[in-house]
Amino acid sequence: MSQNFKMIAKTLFGLEEVLEKELRNLGAMDIKPGVRMVSFSGDQGFMYKANMMLRTAIRILKPIHSFRARNEVDLYDGIYQMDWSEYLTPHDTLAVNATVSSQYFNHSQYVALKTKDAIVDQIRNQSGRRPDVDTKHPDLRISVHINDQTVDVSLDTSGEPLYKRGYREKTNVAPINEVLAAGIILLSDWDQRSTFIDPMCGSGTIAIEAAMIGANIAPNINRPEFGFEKWPDYDNQLFENIQESCLKKMREFDGKIIARDADGYTIEKARENVKNANLTDFISLEKGDFFRDSQSAQAFLMFNPPYDERLEIDMEAFYKEIGDTLKSRYAGSTAWLITGNLEALKHVGLKTSKRIKLYNGKLEARLVKYELYRGSKKVKTD
Repeated sequence: MSQNFKMIAKTLFGLEEVLEKELRNLGAMDIKPGVRMVSFSGDQGFMYKANMMLRTAIRILKPIHSFRARNEVDLYDGIYQMDWSEYLTPHDTLAVNATVSSQYFNHSQYVALKTKDAIVDQIRNQSGRRPDVDTKHPDLRISVHINDQTVDVSLDTSGEPLYKRGYREKTNVAPINEVLAAGIILLSDWDQRSTFIDPMCGSGTIAIEAAMIGANIAPNINRPEFGFEKWPDYDNQLFENIQESCLKKMREFDGKIIARDADGYTIEKARENVKNANLTDFISLEKGDFFRDSQSAQAFLMFNPPYDERLEIDMEAFYKEIGDTLKSRYAGSTAWLITGNLEALKHVGLKTSKRIKLYNGKLEARLVKYELYRGSKKVKTD
């Protein structure tokens, strides 16, 4: 039986509790949430399953060594003393990613460079040949995290970040990250039965993630590859068993998911993404202007309205119109929206029943909830 080992699932700020719950539901052990991460334990099969099934993880790291370092010599020596032949051959390629929070080290790129030097020097000294660096498609991704004097070295089990699901080939300007889209749905109170509407769907990401949640489809079932598939101990039969198990967990979903956008070209891009995700039967795509069309419904709305100041629209008037439209046409509904324009948000003119701080990339954002009671009065929001 395979032994358990520690892993770290990285996530976005504000999604730690959601990820913790996901891991608990999957059967992880020793779960400990942190900032933008949750640590846990599991065996090799669980590592495969976590990469396949977790919706709010960006990547899964497998820690392999820790040591202390106060300068570049300590760092080089600590990395060099590890036995890298266990993970790499001279013919393999590697990439190193570093994050640094330390008074002794200032530049993450320099830390990554010294780590790479120590690894390739060891293998060259042992074999006479050095492995090459390939930052785009390496055989092994190595993660180094320095906190003060503590250096943690991990293997990146995921390879490409897990938000790269494999379905989104066509995007618009600044599409929402797939992990963030899944996270805001899981943070909401969608009962997975009420009609789900994204009235400004863009490339369709929110609707796609909602459909996968509703039908319990593994979010990364469409990915072409994971990092661990290139490891020396990769067990293809075990991985295929995990894939089969994930497919069996799919469930019937009778809910209605509608994705609308005012731009016909945008809808066609979204349609292509929905097709790539094999979700054509789950999502209805419609051309429709949220402000101008006459659609009204009692539904669950979730959307990511524009908030880039470069757009040639009056953000204050735009967000006021969002509030007016929600109030006049969606009475009895629940609406959630995420925005990075905190000033424009004040002009929606509806009282929020929930506000959650998140980050969309490096931009501070708010996920807000509006309960659209019939006849509700506008109030000034803070």
